[in-house]
Amino acid sequence: MAEPEQPPTGVPPSAASVSDAAGVIAHLPVSKVHVPANHLMTQLLGPRDELLDLIEDAFPGARIHVRGTEISAEGTDAEILCRVFEEMVVLAELGHHLDAAAVHRAIDMVRADERPSEVLTSEVARRARGGVVKPKTAGQKRYVDAIAANIVTFGIGPAGTGKSWLAVAMAVQALQRKEVDRIVLTRPAVEAGERLGFLPGDLMAKVDPYLRPLYDALYDMVEPDGAQRLLERGAVEVAPLAFMRGRTLNRSFIILDEAQNTSPEQMKMFLTRIGFGSKAVITGDITQVDIQGGRSGIIGLERILGEIEGLQFVHLTSRDVVRHRIVQDIVDAYERSSTEG
Repeated sequence: MAEPEQPPTGVPPSAASVSDAAGVIAHLPVSKVHVPANHLMTQLLGPRDELLDLIEDAFPGARIHVRGTEISAEGTDAEILCRVFEEMVVLAELGHHLDAAAVHRAIDMVRADERPSEVLTSEVARRARGGVVKPKTAGQKRYVDAIAANIVTFGIGPAGTGKSWLAVAMAVQALQRKEVDRIVLTRPAVEAGERLGFLPGDLMAKVDPYLRPLYDALYDMVEPDGAQRLLERGAVEVAPLAFMRGRTLNRSFIILDEAQNTSPEQMKMFLTRIGFGSKAVITGDITQVDIQGGRSGIIGLERILGEIEGLQFVHLTSRDVVRHRIVQDIVDAYERSSTEG
């Protein structure tokens, strides 16, 4: 009877040996992370090891061992798992709060060969109530970088990806730095139709519900009192898209929200309003076109404008959804349904 195969001598310390059911020796990779301080270990593992359990569940192909300030992992997922911990160490050292949401995003980014320590620590603007606006995904980082670098930026993606909120944050920052003289926030009131006539008040009162999301984002950045002062002195203008016709907007930061509900003619009208010293951000979700006839001014536009210098399209996906995790699952489910259909 043949002797069972013996493991070769001189196995490098980066491998661990285990026997499978057939008695054949397999060598599983081992990776280690040395955490520089005890207090960082508490943040990395979470209360009652909740974050540790979350990471372990995300990488079923690896086993984690914690000894003092050393974290080691063995298995097929060992290397990528330890990269997650390395990124979390950097985030913790920089004062970033580690919770389940941050860990989920870190895992997604590392799997996509991105660095959470670069994405999640980038500052966009400071909020009036304290705190800092930061991108929470790699897609959001690409989006804010594109806004900073271009005259016209299109942010295309599903609900919950922060398209409008980040655009308003960048606009407030530009106004505070005196890079522009005013912010213009606009969106089409496509649901208007005959229903607008039944709403009380003048035209602005009738379209106000459609502009409310832009007001909410503005209030989050500068608080209601500050926003009201900006509105009163004309530093911020919130108006329906129809009010843009015939104007030239110089030294303005212009945000067109819900652009999937513009017609091609309205989109051309809007883009030709941009004057000297201005910057424009156009946001939209091509899966939620409400305009009659479905002739959206944003669909197919990248083919027409994609080669223009100073203009960039940024596509956000379900990976960039920063609302409750169930929203990401809902977006994914709809995308699968449309693909299968």
